[in-house]
Amino acid sequence: MSDHDTHFGFKTVKEHEKQKKVGEVFHSVASKYDIMNDVMSAGMHRLWKRFTVNTSGVKSGDSVLDIAGGSGDLSRLFSKKVGPNGQVILTDINASMLDVGRDNMIDAGLHVPAAQCNAESLPFKDNSFDCVIVAFGLRNMTRKDIALKEMHRVLKVGGRLLVLEFSKVWSPLSKAYDAYSFKLLPFMGKLIANDAESYEYLAESIRMHPDQEKLKQMMSEAGLSKVDYYNLNAGIVALHKGYKL
Repeated sequence: MSDHDTHFGFKTVKEHEKQKKVGEVFHSVASKYDIMNDVMSAGMHRLWKRFTVNTSGVKSGDSVLDIAGGSGDLSRLFSKKVGPNGQVILTDINASMLDVGRDNMIDAGLHVPAAQCNAESLPFKDNSFDCVIVAFGLRNMTRKDIALKEMHRVLKVGGRLLVLEFSKVWSPLSKAYDAYSFKLLPFMGKLIANDAESYEYLAESIRMHPDQEKLKQMMSEAGLSKVDYYNLNAGIVALHKGYKL
């Protein structure tokens, strides 16, 4: 791997270090990940994920790849959408998160295969999936451009890539959002997950992530067509959608 500089939150690190550091964050938060999501977003993340599934165009019998799927919220929702004749594969680079996701699938009575893999080098054939989804995972990837090209590669022609991610908030709200992100979020992380530092990183990583228009451009450069996005909750989160034509 090249040894260029990249961002880990607001810090500058070498590319080979970022993956390890991100891994440590998610090993640390895995057991409390779901409860922290509910607390941090006041339950809104569930609505964002439902909106994503409803916007996906996925139907019964389709195949879906859930990248950086973590605890499996979207895999669970997509499994209901594709039905017994479809298939969802849950993937994550982080073993601790994948363990949580696998357990959640079993608890829900769903047969969802789980695979540990790096989104920058997906172990799937070209033209394999009707839909690829990455939710709150792209900003943690070291080489986002390569990951997006890989997602495009494994899509079938006519398939969709959906990227649900924190984005640039509506400017009148930015001061309040900053106060929440940098003061309250680490406090809640300390209180609930006994880990303020990981949630400081998560807040910083959101600020370093490409904004709505930049991500749209990156998806187009990765080969996706008709790329558009929806701002949710004043741009706190955006859902980008592009097609492989």
